[in-house]
Amino acid sequence: MEVIEEIEYEGLSPNAGLGVNMAAGALAGITEHAVMFPVDSIKTRMQVFATSPAAVYTGVGNAFTRISSTEGMRALWRGVSSVIMGAGPAHAVHFGAYELVKEAAGGNVEGASNQWIATSLAGASATIASDALMNPFDVIKQRMQLHKSEFRSAVVCARTVYRNEGLGAFYVSYPTTLTMTVPFTAVQFTVYEQLKSLLNPSGVYSPATHIVAGGLAGAVAGAVTTPLDVAKTILQTRGTSHDPEIRHCRGLADAFRIIWQRDGLKGFSRGLAPRVLTFMPSNALCWLSYEFFKAAIRD
Repeated sequence: MEVIEEIEYEGLSPNAGLGVNMAAGALAGITEHAVMFPVDSIKTRMQVFATSPAAVYTGVGNAFTRISSTEGMRALWRGVSSVIMGAGPAHAVHFGAYELVKEAAGGNVEGASNQWIATSLAGASATIASDALMNPFDVIKQRMQLHKSEFRSAVVCARTVYRNEGLGAFYVSYPTTLTMTVPFTAVQFTVYEQLKSLLNPSGVYSPATHIVAGGLAGAVAGAVTTPLDVAKTILQTRGTSHDPEIRHCRGLADAFRIIWQRDGLKGFSRGLAPRVLTFMPSNALCWLSYEFFKAAIRD
């Protein structure tokens, strides 16, 4: 009688190849961003300094109710096309670079003492590469998410921003984005890998492990980096502001000064709740999807 060997989900080779990791990352990224997009739209609106009382919200529930009732549910999805166009390639680069650097740094060697260092280095390297690709798409997305945005097409938005503000408008927030996402990703990957090892030491197929570890990793990383995200939103939407000070905001230091002067310490936590609400389920879904697609493609 022929014995069919059962291949364990987590028992597969940790270095599945660059192509597999990039394809899995692309599918995971699109899934993650598309599902959680309405909450991300609310986060963006809560972080900007709106001049219209109609665009000031007291919380996630209040924002959802008011936006859906006055602008329609479709307003919460405005800009999703930009995310879908950018998230696939950016996440492919992200996860591909992560696995490549992690393997090169010895992070896949069982029992290695430098696994924490290798994981953090891989996460940071992956972010630098993927953000360079994703940043313009993120600028377009946030311009479309704003209250009374004039844009309904990502292509039209890109052309308008380029014509009026130049190529620099797509990358004015890149240094701030890196300042935020490098520690975010390092924390996220490190917490995820450690929780995964703690919750599933045997390495057997366990979707629940990826959900719990991914969700908690996303919540911690998202909360810690919220102040930087508020600054990034100000920089990326400055071109639509009627406030001269915001329109001439040049970088992270200027953004922090504006936040402090106008809203004090609490200003740095603007959008904290929707940011955590976005990253908990989206990261859980992203890691679950990534690990699933990685195994499925390899099989």
